[in-house]
Amino acid sequence: MTVLRGARVIAIVRLPAPDAVLRACRELAATGLDALEVTLTTPGALDAIAALRAELGEACAVGAGSVRSTTDVTRARDAGAQFLVTPTTREAVLAEAVTAGLPVVCGALTPTEVDVAWSAGASLVKLFPAGLGGPAYLRELRAPLPDVPLVPTGGVTAESVPGWAAAGAVAVGAGGSLVDATEIGAGDWAALRRRARAFLAAAASAPWPEQPPLPPAG
Repeated sequence: MTVLRGARVIAIVRLPAPDAVLRACRELAATGLDALEVTLTTPGALDAIAALRAELGEACAVGAGSVRSTTDVTRARDAGAQFLVTPTTREAVLAEAVTAGLPVVCGALTPTEVDVAWSAGASLVKLFPAGLGGPAYLRELRAPLPDVPLVPTGGVTAESVPGWAAAGAVAVGAGGSLVDATEIGAGDWAALRRRARAFLAAAASAPWPEQPPLPPAG
């Protein structure tokens, strides 16, 4: 999955206004983040993905989040999404994504869900909501499932990134703790840039596992 190889922070953008989504993604990319997830629960998400793909080119991977159906897979692919993120494990969605040639960061929580997601073709497994169990839970999951690359999402902060990395995560997903809707609604773009830099600094110094950050395609 070369489109996300090396990415340690996947920025999750979920905002009520389409213009704010575009501005936020541009700010995040300019600050240095190299993976952006625009959730399909965001108004104008597909148009935003198409615009960002045309604007950012290969400088930053742009994906679709909150993908829950095979129709979502098709719509995201047609908009130009380079990867998909799901909140849950649905084998039909994974199969459709494989057919479309799109890597999936598949949402799961329990050991069974994690194993099913990985076995069904997920490129990465998104541990969600990760805040329920914290790094200790991820560490326990890795004991019987050491081959599954886990990406904690939900409750991840810049301060917690080193702990997640030490527990064995290969990357993190950052939503509200990175893209704060209240600050953006107030036009405080400097705050967004500060948050992005904090995540990048934390990721740069975090003790990530020695295994390759992301698996190759296929």
